[in-house]
Amino acid sequence: MIAGVEVKGETLTCRRGDRLLFAGLSFAARPGTLTQITGANGTGKTSLLRMIAGLLKPEEGRVTLVREGAGPGADEPAELLHYLGHQDALKSQMTARENLDFAARWQGAAHEPGAALERLGLAAQADLPVGYFSAGQRRRAALARCWMIGFPVWLLDEPTASLDANGRALAVELIGAHVAAGGTVIAATHEVLIAGAAEVSVR
Repeated sequence: MIAGVEVKGETLTCRRGDRLLFAGLSFAARPGTLTQITGANGTGKTSLLRMIAGLLKPEEGRVTLVREGAGPGADEPAELLHYLGHQDALKSQMTARENLDFAARWQGAAHEPGAALERLGLAAQADLPVGYFSAGQRRRAALARCWMIGFPVWLLDEPTASLDANGRALAVELIGAHVAAGGTVIAATHEVLIAGAAEVSVR
């Protein structure tokens, strides 16, 4: 099982320039759950994910991550969460295997890079430079890295973007398995990933 981590947002306010995106937004994402962030384009879904990741400071409010059995502040966010944004953060000149090997050395790994690539259907492309990948293959490689590292909290920005039907099914299966193992997933999405998941609406 994965170490349980609760993610809480308390009365968060976000402003982009002079435009208020949202205010007074609160939520609690418990271990073993998927929380889907919904809303129209430009309403602040990505900004909310970046706040949770510690990449963007809220104008008001706070985000806390608490590991089960530990007090607030016991762990650094970088030790608990993996953020997958719009950009896949892959080095195009490196192969898929080299990208994952680098991530494993830098962040640690719960699974072997080769197993992660096989899990996402990229075993045959493991030694191909990522620059030759389609957008969907790059997304699969980024999801493979997320699964390989195995942090308890996954922050996913449109995780099924660019994926075909098989790739989307794999992504949803991966998310479901992480949640079933006690992980926490927060995903900004325009579609329902798993029926019955909690929802945070940003308008």
